[in-house]
Amino acid sequence: MAGLPRRIIKETQRMLAEPVPGIKAEPDESNAHYFHVVIAGPQDSPFEGGTFKLELFLPEEYPMAAPKVRFMTKIYHPNVDKLGRISNDVAEQWKTNEAQAIETARAWTRLYAMNNI
Repeated sequence: MAGLPRRIIKETQRMLAEPVPGIKAEPDESNAHYFHVVIAGPQDSPFEGGTFKLELFLPEEYPMAAPKVRFMTKIYHPNVDKLGRISNDVAEQWKTNEAQAIETARAWTRLYAMNNI
């Protein structure tokens, strides 16, 4: 991790030493700014039982610039667009028909996030 900002080194070491339950994040072997992340769907949510793969990239300006996150596993979520980027494309359906949005999220979890690893 030579040449990385001290903050990224410290946060990566802490993440590896004290993992958060339900989240696995590992730095890429060739680029320590890039992380492979796997998140378990939270209990009592439409995502329960799913396993979601993400990419996380820390820009050179981190922490002054936000990390870039992209879901590699398709997910139906109000803050994730069709390409897996954090945005707000789906939010309108959650506002107008929450029950249907939750059912769609459950269906996508079964279809794309279960038994995918």
